Amino acid sequence: MKIAVFVSGSGSNLQNIIDAIDDGRLKNTEIAMVIADRDCYAIERSLDRDIPTYLLDERKTFSEDADYNLNGENIDLIVLAGFLTVLSAEFTQKWKNKIINIHPALLPKYGGKGMYGEHVHKAVLAAGEKVSGATVHFVTAGVDEGEIIIQKEFKIEKGDQVDDLQRKVGEVEKEIMINAILKLEGRS
Repeated sequence: MKIAVFVSGSGSNLQNIIDAIDDGRLKNTEIAMVIADRDCYAIERSLDRDIPTYLLDERKTFSEDADYNLNGENIDLIVLAGFLTVLSAEFTQKWKNKIINIHPALLPKYGGKGMYGEHVHKAVLAAGEKVSGATVHFVTAGVDEGEIIIQKEFKIEKGDQVDDLQRKVGEVEKEIMINAILKLEGRS
């Protein structure tokens, strides 16, 4: 299965996928390209592995520019790994059921525009939730509204702060991202 990974940040989820390919957990997956929407450390991780990498930092045309780069590459799956740009409705329709995203909460709760990173964790704590977690879902034109592929939760301990939730979500994300790709490998 050939995947394209879209990134915006440090690339920890990208590195997780690279590691899973290297250690054999993802036996039938190849990262065909990485596309970044801003200058970020994930680009360095990608280039260090000689993965074709593109920086498309014009947000208004990101979706059409990305589509141009993807065309002809026989991409089976697009993985949004800590990716922050909202993709156009045309792009999500063209690549329907071929784009997945990881979200730092148990969707449908705490999803949608503006719900990313510590904004999610602050909202979870403010609501007094007893559990949180992460979700991998298909991407649609509606932000965080696509079909859920896999979720995993963890208990929020008394006294947990935003950084505690970020750490716990990061651990859960590593596991469920690989499990979601494994689940989708068979259908390509």
